Amino acid sequence: MPFEDNYRQKGLRRALVKLLIEKGISNAAVLEAINTVPRHIFLDKVFLEHAYQDKAFPIGDGQTISQPYTVALQSQLLNPQKGDKVLEIGTGSGYQASVLAEMGVRLYTIEQSKYHYGKAKAYFRYFKYQNIYSFLGDGSKGLAFKAPFDKIIVTAGAPIIPKDLIDQLAVGGVLVIPVGNKEKQEMIRLRKVDDKKITKENFGNCAFVPLVGHNGW
Repeated sequence: MPFEDNYRQKGLRRALVKLLIEKGISNAAVLEAINTVPRHIFLDKVFLEHAYQDKAFPIGDGQTISQPYTVALQSQLLNPQKGDKVLEIGTGSGYQASVLAEMGVRLYTIEQSKYHYGKAKAYFRYFKYQNIYSFLGDGSKGLAFKAPFDKIIVTAGAPIIPKDLIDQLAVGGVLVIPVGNKEKQEMIRLRKVDDKKITKENFGNCAFVPLVGHNGW
């Protein structure tokens, strides 16, 4: 899977980071990860010249790679720290996972599409990420046998906040998830204060592909 990451592409990433700062992304670790991960390799060659625009693009099998601002926003809301045990629901292209891996977390990522599961694993091997653990299955149910998690991020729009994911969140943990209908959702952040208390924050409208599975559509 050889690819080129030349001065022009690195310059486009720096310009993208400047745009994200203008749009309100302030977490230095998130910005550094965005500046490091070569987004263009996760896209079909037809989109190569547009890889560092702040846009989502189709990646096949009914999925998209999220726009960089969305990846940066979810990562900032999650605020992972080095060594955190993080669960990602929806591996997709592998771009969001790579950003989190660059931030130093132990990432468990689950994908329902065999096509994207295999393709993302190939990327992770190529980049020699030792801190990403990939699984194929129904992400809407989480990954109970690896719980609890310090942080959970969902990269598809859910009709509800799955109780399974709340149960798999450690006390003090954070869940970031888009919730709504199939066309439009709201970005929600939950904090598990203790086993009986959950706080909820809303960070505005967003649009993701639908979450599929037992707790999805």
